[in-house]
Amino acid sequence: MAHYRGPDPKREQFRRYLEKAGVVDSLTSVLVALYETQERPSNALEFVKQHLGAAGMNSEDTETLLQEVLELRQRCTSLSEENKDLKTKLQRYEPVPEDGATAD
Repeated sequence: MAHYRGPDPKREQFRRYLEKAGVVDSLTSVLVALYETQERPSNALEFVKQHLGAAGMNSEDTETLLQEVLELRQRCTSLSEENKDLKTKLQRYEPVPEDGATAD
């Protein structure tokens, strides 16, 4: 008969480490999402990977991506304005065809 020795200190320390790091909460969230899914995915491991990947993005990642989106939108606006100006200048030097069609 095996004797009960009480909780293993190494296991308890590891459990606290996982809880503190947010691993337990993340895994629980993903497993709950999988449980609540109406149609079970054919590949449960892929489901977990995708959901953990999304959960792994922190606010620093998000802030960096949002800043990049803002910069790209500004660049797009600037390039659109430059394109419009260049088209206007080009129309001064290119005659409009006799049939009235414009080249775009």
